[in-house]
Amino acid sequence: MDTWKISGGESLFGSVRIPGAKNSVLPLMAASLLCNGTVTLSDVPNLSDVAASRRILQSLGCTVRRKGRTLSITQGAELGSAVPEECMRAMRSSVFYLAPLVVRTGRALIYTPGGCRLGARPIDLHLKGLADMGAQIRQAGNALEVTAPNGLRGAQISLRFPSVGATETLLMAAVCARGETVLRGVAVEPEVRDLIRFLQSAGACITGAGSRTLHIMGRDFLSGTQFRPCPDRITAATVLCAVAGCGGEVLLNNTCNDDLLPVTRILRRAGCAILSCGPRSLAISSCGRASGVESLFTDVHPAFPTDAAPLMGAALLRARGETAITDTIFENRFSCAEGFSALGGSVNVSGRTLYVHGVPALHAARLCAPDLRGGAALVIAALQAEGESFLTATGHIMRGYEDLPALFGALGAKIVPVRDWDENL
Repeated sequence: MDTWKISGGESLFGSVRIPGAKNSVLPLMAASLLCNGTVTLSDVPNLSDVAASRRILQSLGCTVRRKGRTLSITQGAELGSAVPEECMRAMRSSVFYLAPLVVRTGRALIYTPGGCRLGARPIDLHLKGLADMGAQIRQAGNALEVTAPNGLRGAQISLRFPSVGATETLLMAAVCARGETVLRGVAVEPEVRDLIRFLQSAGACITGAGSRTLHIMGRDFLSGTQFRPCPDRITAATVLCAVAGCGGEVLLNNTCNDDLLPVTRILRRAGCAILSCGPRSLAISSCGRASGVESLFTDVHPAFPTDAAPLMGAALLRARGETAITDTIFENRFSCAEGFSALGGSVNVSGRTLYVHGVPALHAARLCAPDLRGGAALVIAALQAEGESFLTATGHIMRGYEDLPALFGALGAKIVPVRDWDENL
């Protein structure tokens, strides 16, 4: 169903298990093309973006089998080199197929990737790095063709910005290039570290993991491997922010607590009690009316993550005091602000900053999810509002959350699909 009815005004209690990270699984699926032999990924969430990646792999000639939460990927006898345009438009992460296809076939034909409309998301860093490694690039309209008939060669590459996508693309290009590649100024997000561990498990020679400089010695081929992705820190942040806004006590299992420190630090500043129950579990307690945190800036890891910015904005709608959240990554991160206002929140957006002036209470409203994280933020906000809210365009949310109604339902929330919804009623 594309519309959810959200009954608000209740605190959240119980425990949840955090699934494998979407932002890790998607590049891992693309990287499977580099491996001779079957790649088996465990704890893979059932997301629409994962389904889109599966369709891409199948269109390229791979066999993809799913059993429960385990995904097995095996290359066919002949690997295609062109990703269908409709697959590319389904999600932003389709760009991860660029480097593996160039490595394995000498050619990649892709199209402008889709995804959330957060503003300009250029892939110039991906393309410049590939060009430095000997690739030839031709673009005609929405079509992009990258060729390297004689293979890629190692290079010295310095990124002017620590882009996660560019880092992952160039890692996948370098592991089977001739000679050594040195990548400087790379991203150090947990999902980047996950890709490095995956590639190493398949036989890649990579040193410097966790630092801003990586040394990669190219190999002729990688082998099949089995791998479990890291827990989804943004799903964990979604639960934490929901409890901060609604109140209650919740235990989160299968977390990586170190990766959540940028979020938990802010929630502690807002007055939440957070207890580490071991390296892979976390408990949060909140009275439901947090305190404003004055100012908060997103940036690349280990700073506060951009994906959690609208979630934190939702958590602080009823806070005592004011908060200004500035996103330094995307210019249109806070398209959910209109929905916050419809619920009675006192917010305004200026440039890349969301200003939140805490109010005592929110009321139900009709809402539309503008994008993945903005849609999740509206769910958090509606759970705090008195009455029944209706949220449309929930397909955005399904790209990144396996079953958000069930996740919150385990904590006592009431979120149900609505049949035959008429937005004009």
